[in-house]
Amino acid sequence: MTTVAIFGVGLIGGSLALCWKGKPGLHVIGHSNNPASVDKYLKRNVVDAATTSMEEAARDADFIFLCVPVGCLEDYLSKLNAMRLKPGCIISDVGSTKRTVMDAASAMQWDQVYFIGGHPMAGKEQSGVEAASSHLFENAFYVLTSDDSTPVQEVERLEQLLTHTRAHIVKMAPSQHDDIVGAVSHLPHVIAVALVNQIAEYNTDNDHYERLAAGGFRDITRIASSDPIIWRDILLNNRSVVLRLLQDWKKRTDQFIDLLTKEDGDGIEAEFVNAGSFRDALPERRKGVIHSTYDVYVDVPDHPGVVGEIAGQLGSRQINLSNIHIMESRLDVPGVMRLSFREEEQLDRAVEVLKELGYSVHF
Repeated sequence: MTTVAIFGVGLIGGSLALCWKGKPGLHVIGHSNNPASVDKYLKRNVVDAATTSMEEAARDADFIFLCVPVGCLEDYLSKLNAMRLKPGCIISDVGSTKRTVMDAASAMQWDQVYFIGGHPMAGKEQSGVEAASSHLFENAFYVLTSDDSTPVQEVERLEQLLTHTRAHIVKMAPSQHDDIVGAVSHLPHVIAVALVNQIAEYNTDNDHYERLAAGGFRDITRIASSDPIIWRDILLNNRSVVLRLLQDWKKRTDQFIDLLTKEDGDGIEAEFVNAGSFRDALPERRKGVIHSTYDVYVDVPDHPGVVGEIAGQLGSRQINLSNIHIMESRLDVPGVMRLSFREEEQLDRAVEVLKELGYSVHF
């Protein structure tokens, strides 16, 4: 029997647990310092066993996954390092920064225990074990980072366990990971927060900013609503990379200032052309480090009950809506309704149903 211990059974830890629970030869144990959380893990049937004791969870584990905030990782590693762990035990994490945790693990003396950094690039807007899903990592990238001292066969052992997630395993150096994720996730979060705060400041003197910012502005800045504590730790852990990226971003904004100052229409057009070409080449249905939203827009006639009709038709087919937004509806004018889903599979099924019902849908 292979025992997998998960410290922090929230969205990510709980989803990992569900990928392994019930699989032949696997036993999943969850840990939390909070007895109420332990009870919740068991009542929701996410793990096979749960405990508030770190020693009990770790003692016989073949694999240990640290699914705790980035700022807590070094403390957990220190505590595990002081325990007598099972020979051959592999410890991994799920943090979105890799260099600092790899450095911390490398500085410790391990007795036949191996640390391999990990980062599953998937998530949801919801948090906690209540949002956990065995499908969360399917078709997502799962990055592994290891140092030269880790035997290849140990990395392969971890890869084999992770096949149950149906994620695409990618191996790279910790510094390379932090550079890339810093650019495609950490920098966009900083920009979104700065932009929203800029508009919020304008809004103090004129509330039309808030009123007119609905719709597109809210959509493109949704990551500004991310958990402040988690992102404080992430940005501080990847501080040097983010500072360099912000300097590069400042050069980009200065370039636009220069183009506008010179009234250089060709230069502005070229910027949009270049950006559009790169963005259009990005995979549409591949999960990335910033989780996707699944929206479809439906042209609806202006008559009573149309919203209930659509929601009822989808509900009768067990298709779960996460949100309905009437974007445009005026007397005698067809409206546009945005339907949001948490899963790509739910979106695809909804589109089929809506087309069968004769509605015009677009993305």
